[in-house]
Amino acid sequence: MAFQVDRVIVRQIRMPLVHPFETSFGRTQQRDIVLVEAVAGDISGYGEVTAGENPFYNEEWTGSVWPLLIDYVVPRILDHKFESPLDIAPRTKYIRGHLMARGGVETAVWDLYARLHNEPLWTTIGGGARQEIPCGVSIGIQDSIDVLIEKIAHELSAGYQRIKIKIKPGWDIDVVREVRRNFPAIKLMVDANSAYTLNDVDHLRKLDDFYLMMIEQPLAYDDILDHAVLQAAIQTPVCLDECIRSARHAEQAIRVKACQIINIKLGRVGGFAEAKRIHDVCQQNGIPVWCGGMLESGIGRAHNVALATLPDFVLPGDISASKRYWERDIIHPAVEITRNGAVNVPNGAGLGYDVDVDYVESLTIRKERLEPELPLQSS
Repeated sequence: MAFQVDRVIVRQIRMPLVHPFETSFGRTQQRDIVLVEAVAGDISGYGEVTAGENPFYNEEWTGSVWPLLIDYVVPRILDHKFESPLDIAPRTKYIRGHLMARGGVETAVWDLYARLHNEPLWTTIGGGARQEIPCGVSIGIQDSIDVLIEKIAHELSAGYQRIKIKIKPGWDIDVVREVRRNFPAIKLMVDANSAYTLNDVDHLRKLDDFYLMMIEQPLAYDDILDHAVLQAAIQTPVCLDECIRSARHAEQAIRVKACQIINIKLGRVGGFAEAKRIHDVCQQNGIPVWCGGMLESGIGRAHNVALATLPDFVLPGDISASKRYWERDIIHPAVEITRNGAVNVPNGAGLGYDVDVDYVESLTIRKERLEPELPLQSS
């Protein structure tokens, strides 16, 4: 059944983090998040643009996505009838890059479509391989190794199944060695966020001593070939993140043996349609995937829960409890983990969580409502 988006409301909200989060890019203390609300009749679907406050993870940031949404992405979906949310991505494909801006709109329409059909979003995207999502946590760079050890112990006591620690030159081998000494049996991985080069191969090879699950994106954010050289030189599985933006990139990385694992982030790849294609390529080639996080609010987190129900998401992802990041989340109930370190998949329509509209409004620092310039004519 064909449907149309009657209007789109774009909001920027500001949410302070419970604790600062530091990577090789720098330290984040609050999030400026752009939300997208797609409306059909009296039904709303919600998406989140996962860009950060600065263009450090990729070329997008909060300030850049606003004009992209207002001037280019949203207008392309307001004057058209759609048979399926799969038709959204082709409408914005002419825009080069800017996948996070496009993905924020695309995911909102997927949620809208699921709500219009009164079904869970995970059903709409073809998921449902599991009703519990195994969860891990990402721990940023700390002021000292002792503080890091305390944080890891705290997260393990909460039940999380996997620990990811951020590394960078000067905060890597000695840190991982001490973590392994204290926690010899945990599932442990490291994330370099492109902080190294091929000149560091001998240094990175030292990580082989610590039987890590993986090292995530150690080399340049846009590189595949150098990662193939690195993977051939070390035993630790390489996981690619920033450089995989499409199924074609995944195919190329697998062909040259640049990795053994791929992290799929909805925003980085432009939404569910491309995420599903990447998932399928990896599944067909025996490459496990997991769902990465971008310090999302509950809306982005709920989308990640739906994504992680696809069958090849066999590794614990970064879908942790809301309270790790927010004093109060913008959805209710907040995302929580079970005693065995998992998130139960909700069965309600769409995201399966209610958006706290009044609270979102109180956090809003700017908002714009967009509608078609002319009424859509029946064909």
